Amino acid sequence: MAEANGRRRPDATAQPATAPRHEHVILLHGIWMRGITLLPLARRLRSAGYSVETIDYASVFRGIGPAVATLRERMLRSDAEAVHLVGHSLGSLVALEAARGVRGLPKGRIVCIGAPLRGSAVARSLASVPGGRLLLGQSAPPLLSGIEAWRSARPVGVIAGRLPYGLGVTIGPLSSPHDGTVSVAETQLKGIADHVVVDASHTGLLLSGEVADLTADFLRDARFPPAQR
Repeated sequence: MAEANGRRRPDATAQPATAPRHEHVILLHGIWMRGITLLPLARRLRSAGYSVETIDYASVFRGIGPAVATLRERMLRSDAEAVHLVGHSLGSLVALEAARGVRGLPKGRIVCIGAPLRGSAVARSLASVPGGRLLLGQSAPPLLSGIEAWRSARPVGVIAGRLPYGLGVTIGPLSSPHDGTVSVAETQLKGIADHVVVDASHTGLLLSGEVADLTADFLRDARFPPAQR
């Protein structure tokens, strides 16, 4: 597993690496959120040369199933040479399930940001109190149990946070290190290509320039920079 040792300080004279214009990125938000929360990340990925779109889905009322179907349809309909998926929290589970075991999808890579791939202790604590399960809605099953090991050839990179500030701290026990909602251990899944930990909270991951840079790095190279490990 890889871990970041600190925020990068890029050479101000260096030119940013760019991706070919025919590569497309689809962004997916987490539970209780909307696509607007992904705008800072979208802007940075566009500046790296990617075309970018976001998918809004009813995470509580409909769960991840319809979102998975919509995402697959978007991928199949795209005329881009590569279609990459980037998910935050629950959105990462949507991305992985959409690409799992499906033939004919365009090539691409997946970046999971602050993702409870092995299930969420916070979600389990919330589900145990009266009314808590209703707040998780139809997305409860994957959040409670996590997902299976990754066995696809499509490379997956995971970015986790370790600033322990967030609503999850008040809901249930979290093993350290964690981002205030998801523990680093919950983001580790067998079969992923690379893993890195940064100094950010769960929500802060969406606003971090470092996370955006790492995402672009992985989409380009299928690995995070060695200096960040």
